[in-house]
Amino acid sequence: MIDLRVLTPDDWRAWRELRLAALADAPDAFGSRLADWQGEGDREERWRDRLSIHGAHDVIASLDGTDAGMTTGVPTADDGTVELISMWVAPGARGRGVGDALIGEVERWGRSTSAAVLRLTVMDQNAAAAALYRRNGFEPTGEVEVDDDGRRELVLAKPLTG
Repeated sequence: MIDLRVLTPDDWRAWRELRLAALADAPDAFGSRLADWQGEGDREERWRDRLSIHGAHDVIASLDGTDAGMTTGVPTADDGTVELISMWVAPGARGRGVGDALIGEVERWGRSTSAAVLRLTVMDQNAAAAALYRRNGFEPTGEVEVDDDGRRELVLAKPLTG
């Protein structure tokens, strides 16, 4: 059974555990690096701040009682558009509906904010994630973003109205 939990800054330990696992498991899927969140970067205040982004919707999915995935919905500067970020599903939970449940929750949140569009970026070599997003109704916008390391991220979007 998949359970979803919306987080507050007090849930920083659970977020930390999953985020560090995500960065270790899929280092090429995120703009952040594991090393950036370890050592001096691994501070309670920093994790709490990450869960305190104004207007954000941070979610953890549990599968059969074990935390198995995470994502965040954030407002953007573009009125009417929200963004899905920090999406990750633990390897043992993939293919079991966790990703779909997390996306669905961010979509629900986005609609509750009256957003018309949900967008995201996905590294162009991350075929499995791109397939998950396409299966959930996201389409390429034709935009490509390049991160600080020169890696290409494809922009996908999904209408939340209609």
